[in-house]
Amino acid sequence: MPDFNLHPIDLGIVAIYMIFVIYLGFRIAKKHHTAEDYFLAGRSITWPLIGFSLLASNMSSTTLVGLAGEAYNTGISVFNYEWMAVVVLVFFSIFILPFYLRSKIYTIPEFLEKRYNGHTRTYFSILTLFLNIVVDTAGSLYAGGLLMKLVFPEIPMWQTIALMSFLAGIYTVAGGLEAVIYTDLIQAVLLLIGSVIITYTAFMKIGSWEAVTAVTPPEMLSLVRPLDDPGVPWLGLLTGVPLLGFYFWCTNQFMTQRILSAKNENHGRWGALFAGFLKLLPLFIMVLPGTMARVLYPDLPKADLVFPTLLFDMLPIGVLGIVLAGFVAALMSQIDSTLNSASTLVTMDFVRKWRPEFDSNKLMWVGRGVTAFFMILSAMWAPYIENFGSLFQYLQKVLSYAVPPIVGLFIMGIFWKRANAQGAMAGIIAGLILGITLFILNEVTATIEIHFLYVAMLLFIFSIPIIAIVSMLTPAPLAEKYEGLTWSRAFYHDESMKMQQLPWYQNYRTLSVLLILITGVMLSFWW
Repeated sequence: MPDFNLHPIDLGIVAIYMIFVIYLGFRIAKKHHTAEDYFLAGRSITWPLIGFSLLASNMSSTTLVGLAGEAYNTGISVFNYEWMAVVVLVFFSIFILPFYLRSKIYTIPEFLEKRYNGHTRTYFSILTLFLNIVVDTAGSLYAGGLLMKLVFPEIPMWQTIALMSFLAGIYTVAGGLEAVIYTDLIQAVLLLIGSVIITYTAFMKIGSWEAVTAVTPPEMLSLVRPLDDPGVPWLGLLTGVPLLGFYFWCTNQFMTQRILSAKNENHGRWGALFAGFLKLLPLFIMVLPGTMARVLYPDLPKADLVFPTLLFDMLPIGVLGIVLAGFVAALMSQIDSTLNSASTLVTMDFVRKWRPEFDSNKLMWVGRGVTAFFMILSAMWAPYIENFGSLFQYLQKVLSYAVPPIVGLFIMGIFWKRANAQGAMAGIIAGLILGITLFILNEVTATIEIHFLYVAMLLFIFSIPIIAIVSMLTPAPLAEKYEGLTWSRAFYHDESMKMQQLPWYQNYRTLSVLLILITGVMLSFWW
């Protein structure tokens, strides 16, 4: 095990970085005068910023720690979550993104109200807030606390988590989404550079890939795993992984809020596809280093220690400070993203309804207060994540029991005009009851044993028929509930005419095909 002590130079680099991002947040805050400025950056963000921000918010400290830990523990099949994001983002760009942007919504639950009714909006807002706090923000804080515990073992984890939460909250409260996006850009670059350095250094220390294959079972170096695999069984890859990916990339407020801030539909689509391309990189800079660690550290007591151990063992003084700043940057990226999205949900889905007399400036200040409140809640929950074992499985398990019925709601709402509010509520209630039941039987009492990816599939296929049957047994929705909110062949043909006026490199359909081809070629080497 390496010496987890920081040289003053490394501490100084991290401190300078933190001061800079806080300064940037307060500088951007001076530009904000309305709720649209604060929550959606004035709907003016261009595609490179969207792509890097999506990557930074997703490739956070939870992912750095989680991917490396799972690769060490179960193999590279954890990368299936990453490449599947490409497929999901292409699907999102083609079928869903334009309806979000044309609706001029602030939140994704707001779209559900337009398509169904206010009850579906309220339920999804509450669920998203719960997941933002318990899964996204708390998971990031725990990952950061895990690293800080190694560096400062005498300081209780809850104290380091509280400090990190406070620092991330300062610039998010002040600068809103624009501060989040610009700091995300910086953090994404630091994150990529740091991960590349660690990967290269680890490989050079090992000397050859043969040394890795000598201590790693062949099945751990394959993306396709048997049905009883504890990580990502092949049936779960085809069913559960796309469902969780759909929720995360297409309906999760803290990710889609970047898309809602897009300058126009093209920038939104290009940004989403650019993020998809960047999602192919983690195999080389996050997953494979976890596999290499099997050679370097064969007896680690906990898989989640892989990335922190690589960090301190591989890098010299000065470089460690830069990369550690990247890790802290990744931590801050997901925290700031989830805090800002949670603030947007509460302000726009609840406060604006309860206090219609509030002007845009008052809503902005309410959002800042809500951000600070959720920052405190997340910091209080984060230390308890240690009781759930692997960080990555904690994240995926919680989503598997909670989100599949919501995915069904969006799929039916986008592609079937006949889906109505009564069907939507029936699907939500039935899915919620079954989800809670399965969680108790599977996770609490261990009465049954079902892989969490299969749980996601079961909840989805259970909810869809209920939505359809109840919708057919009740009155059809009014035209205003689906016109301009559902995909159709007419919409496709109209868009095709517009696409003909663009060069190939600006045509998102052409870019989507190229991205899928690149993904397929890459997967063929590891299948």
